[in-house]
Amino acid sequence: MLAPAATARIAPRWHQRARPWLWSALGLAGVAALSLGLAAVWVYPDLPPLDRVTDYQPRQPLQVVSADGVELAQFGAERRQFVPIASTPALLKAAVLAVEDTRFYQHPGIDPKSVARALFAALTGGVRQGASTITQQVARTFFLTPRFTPERKLKEALLALQIEQRLTKDQIFELYLNQIYLGQRAYGFGAAAQTYFGKPMAELTLAEAALLAGLPQNPQYANPVVNFARAQQRQRIVLKRMLDIGAITQTEWTSARAQPLRIRTPLAGGELHAEYVAEMARKMVVERYGSEVYSQGIRVVTSLRATDQAAAWAALRRGLLDHQRKQPWRGPEDQENLPAGLSGPELDRASARALREHRDDETLRLAIVIEASPRAVLAQLATGQLIKLSGEGLRWAQSGLAAKASGELALKRGSVIRVMRTERAGAVGSAGYPVPSNFAVSAPNTTPNAAPSITTPETGWSIAQWPEAEAALVALDPVTGRVRAWVGGFDFNRQPFDHVNRAWRQPGSSFKPFIYSAALEQGVMPGTLVMDAPLSAPGEGGEGGRWQPQNSDGRYDGPLTLRQALAKSKNLVSIRVLQQIGVKSAQLWATRFGFEAARLPEDLTLALGTGSTTPLQMAQAYAVLANGGQRITPVVIERITDARGTVLFEAPAPLAFDPTQAVISPRNAYITNSLLNEVTRSGTAAKAQAQLGRSDLYGKTGTTNDAVDAWFAGFQPGLVAIVWMGYDQPRSLGESESGGGLALPIWINYMRRALAGVPVRSEP
Repeated sequence: MLAPAATARIAPRWHQRARPWLWSALGLAGVAALSLGLAAVWVYPDLPPLDRVTDYQPRQPLQVVSADGVELAQFGAERRQFVPIASTPALLKAAVLAVEDTRFYQHPGIDPKSVARALFAALTGGVRQGASTITQQVARTFFLTPRFTPERKLKEALLALQIEQRLTKDQIFELYLNQIYLGQRAYGFGAAAQTYFGKPMAELTLAEAALLAGLPQNPQYANPVVNFARAQQRQRIVLKRMLDIGAITQTEWTSARAQPLRIRTPLAGGELHAEYVAEMARKMVVERYGSEVYSQGIRVVTSLRATDQAAAWAALRRGLLDHQRKQPWRGPEDQENLPAGLSGPELDRASARALREHRDDETLRLAIVIEASPRAVLAQLATGQLIKLSGEGLRWAQSGLAAKASGELALKRGSVIRVMRTERAGAVGSAGYPVPSNFAVSAPNTTPNAAPSITTPETGWSIAQWPEAEAALVALDPVTGRVRAWVGGFDFNRQPFDHVNRAWRQPGSSFKPFIYSAALEQGVMPGTLVMDAPLSAPGEGGEGGRWQPQNSDGRYDGPLTLRQALAKSKNLVSIRVLQQIGVKSAQLWATRFGFEAARLPEDLTLALGTGSTTPLQMAQAYAVLANGGQRITPVVIERITDARGTVLFEAPAPLAFDPTQAVISPRNAYITNSLLNEVTRSGTAAKAQAQLGRSDLYGKTGTTNDAVDAWFAGFQPGLVAIVWMGYDQPRSLGESESGGGLALPIWINYMRRALAGVPVRSEP
């Protein structure tokens, strides 16, 4: 034992050694505090007003459905059943507080202990720790993006402090319990109780309440419908936490762990995707009746048919994914930190946390790489399932697995990627439309002491990427104008721009039938011979130069009949036909089909489709041919009713065919259609009749210069369908791409299901 004098001698020396470190730490803390204060001052003016939380209005949903009653969307209260805090069971409140924010009723909106723990983990290179209080989660849910950034976290903290000043703790907790997303499209614990257990929140048992309380951290990971074992693991964490803090007794804990759980599970997969039409319906209703519609239980009935819409969505996605697989590997979406020392359950939880801020997709599944080598990749899905990619499933991304792969391409531990089931990669649209909105009760394995475990990784997966190109498909009844399918893009959440009615693009050769229709009206016949040979015209190509157009196949076949020329899509024949009938005459004739004169060029390039149109306008134009000559008005919204079923709006009934109102003669339509039938029989769209095995198909491919736009516009006498593909920022889809190679397969895959069981018609 040291003498007092010795201790006195040691102490000053230790103090002297520690003083520089102490002053450095204090200095860094001061700088950090000053920086944080300056950052707060900087973002404070950008904070949104708190009206959405201070005047929270639980609403009945605005519902949008298909013509056959399948739900397309709910707006305002997606499966939400508002339950006041006073009616919320005490056990549920205790369960949520135990696992989400134990000190909720003590802290001012930010919990210093949680912040310190998260900061320590970040500084020491550990796994990112959650530090958000319930108040901060309310701020993020109502006002901010879930994507983690320092600016967002700062705004979240400032908003939490403001919310705490304006609302009581119970009011904040009430917002949280009714607004938080809990998976399966359920928002709030009232809706979740019905979704997962088929009962009101007041009837939940402790075991059920604990399972629901485990969902907010990551509804994808702990979703009991998708992965019951993980949901049960999370439930037991909640129960143990409740026991530790004294919220329940040992007896209650034991009983809850032993209670079997019966989860309501869907009979068949996903929802009907019609987000673009749902958004259109929402805007229309809001414009007509004001923003109060979100709380009035209004119902919008569209003209869409569920089977058609599902077929169109699947066909369009398949086409874009097929095109994307021809493009170079772009690298992983993001890179998350998965410390090398983690394994087992710790690695499992860290992987799930890393994926919380990324959105999953039912086709392009979200995953994080656990191990990577040139021969195999082990990854974990957002649902917690382990998968293995190898062989052909990795071929596309081999550039990212090379030893010297560039940083942006490299696939390594922590890389966030997209994967697809191998069997789905080439057959996205092969499955039938799933049964919607029906549930059955099932009893999963609920052995009290069973612990969830990671099974052998599932094989049969391939790496994938979000398509950069976009596409649109619209289909309608040519007689009634009722739209049966409408897909405005690959994914509404990533790109809400509706390409069906807002993308003005050059139609290319899919416009040629209207030039030919104009020529037929002036006496030209399908058997008329026109020379397919080089042509030079003044002024068409630019400033006083010579315009020397070419055929897309680079060949000249000499004299061709009109029928042969359209089947082969010969540009030089179309230009000579336009020269013969006159540009102005053809332009005026095209307006009969619904094209806008102001968007059509007043020169010979009109023959090549250099004007502008939308897929919807093109559908309207081809409908004139399909129905024998009458203009139709596309109808998407059939009826709007209020919560009591009172009709607020109803679309006019379809008009009977009236020859006096025809914009072209039935004779003209018949002959033009015979030319379009030849295109699908022997021309650039011959795959249509060959693959669908029916002769009553009519249409035209379209490809603009450098394959910037790819089209197929066609019909069966009872159904018109238009497909377009291109980039939002126009650029080539590929050197050898065409409408026949890109748009036509989408059209065929859609028509295969839409025309199933429809008898072949001998003539249009």
